[in-house]
Amino acid sequence: MRITFLGTGTSQGVPVIACNCLTCQSKDSKDKRLRSSLLIETGERNIVIDAGPDFRQQMLRAGVKKLDSILLTHEHKDHIGGMDDVRAFNYISKKPIDIYSDERVQQAVKREYPYVFSENKYPGVPQMNLINIDEDPFRIGNIKILPVKVHHYRLPVYGFRINDFAYITDANYISEENKKKLIGVKYLVINALRKEKHLSHFNLREAIELINEVSPRKGYITHISHQMGLHSEISKELPASVELAYDELAIDI
Repeated sequence: MRITFLGTGTSQGVPVIACNCLTCQSKDSKDKRLRSSLLIETGERNIVIDAGPDFRQQMLRAGVKKLDSILLTHEHKDHIGGMDDVRAFNYISKKPIDIYSDERVQQAVKREYPYVFSENKYPGVPQMNLINIDEDPFRIGNIKILPVKVHHYRLPVYGFRINDFAYITDANYISEENKKKLIGVKYLVINALRKEKHLSHFNLREAIELINEVSPRKGYITHISHQMGLHSEISKELPASVELAYDELAIDI
């Protein structure tokens, strides 16, 4: 299984006008982050976690020619804002893309893209097959996926465990019960917005503490704002078992 970070950034803390901070002006490609998203390739299937506003650019950049399913963590715009562009994959596969999420997120998708679910559809609109999930394990083909409920301030969000790999974004709290679902993973991806404390995201210290508690072989930090600082500088501060992820980083597990 190959994991590719399509994006490791966030809209949080990013100015809407040009920013002169060191991170935004950096020439290092590892400081150029699109919105957080992940590609999982198993040989049999291609699965993406979240499809934010950068979805089209990310898929073109990664050369993805086939898409089977999208897992949605939650309904915030930076995680569902690019779903209209599944139409290109509909055209290739001649079938809808399976979208896995809970009922609340499904309703948000329907509000965001009402024309997709209209009774009288306009020709060429995206085709999505909404599939409801809860905290029970489910399968996509021969891949077993275990949802892990976390909290983004007061909003329930789903992370996902697939075999020895787990991905959690947009969280600042995980119950002890759900932490148990992470025990035994070899690779853990966790969000850390910045060094300073934040209302709805782990900061860097909290993310490292969680990685240490779960004790994977390797921990990766994602959903990184420009307030975190330069990739090269932050990397020097991290334990050997923790890496600041960057766009297009690929790992085989």
